[in-house]
Order: sequence, then structure tokens, then C-alpha cells
Amino acid sequence: MQQTREQKFAAAVFERISGVTGLAQAEKDKYGSMAHQLPVLIRTAGLAQALAFVDARREPVMQRLLDDLAIVLGRAPRADLIRLSRDAPLADYMRLTQDALAALLWFKRFAQSVLDVTPDQKVEP
Repeated sequence: MQQTREQKFAAAVFERISGVTGLAQAEKDKYGSMAHQLPVLIRTAGLAQALAFVDARREPVMQRLLDDLAIVLGRAPRADLIRLSRDAPLADYMRLTQDALAALLWFKRFAQSVLDVTPDQKVEP
């Protein structure tokens, strides 16, 4: 049986989010909060800048989110995803952006349902 792209993303993201449930509550909150914010960053700044911004924060939980996104997109490790977002030809960049936003929709959904992090929840940096 063949799965749709959405089904593949949902299953892969659920697996990644399930691994976050064992973290301390503050770490889960940061992870979930960034899962809600990253799509907005991508839409406003572009994929390359958004990924570079999150990576530059050097917070382990933020880098874990990027690691998880890279795995879900089949572009692991994180450095390869970030490099590809900078170097890809326009058509590939646009496709990567679409895939990232589609996967991040599942990250947002599971952050809310599994980690109990709401979009309006404020997290201290």
C-alpha cells in the first residue's frame, strides 16, 4: 500500500515528536514553540534565512528540531539541509520550502496534541 506525502510526513514527525516527550518540560515547550514559529519565519524570511537563524541560536533543543526536520525531509544531517537551502537551484529550493512547510504543519499539530504546546504560549529564550 502506498502512502501519500502527508501520511509519510505525519508518521515520521510523530516518531520524532515522540522522542521529545522524555525531555524536561521547559525543553518540550521550547521545541513546541519553535515548531509553531518556524513556518512563519520561513514565510517571512525564506527557508535559508529561517534555518540559519534557528541554527545560529546554538540551543540544543532548537538544533534537535532542525535535526528532526532534516530527518523527516530525508536531508539529514542538519548541516546538509541548511547547505541545500543555501545552494539549491530555484526549482529545488521552492520544492524544499514546500516540503518543509508541509512537514512543519505536522510538527505544529503534534507539538500541540502530544507536547501540549499551544501557538500562543510564550516561552522564555
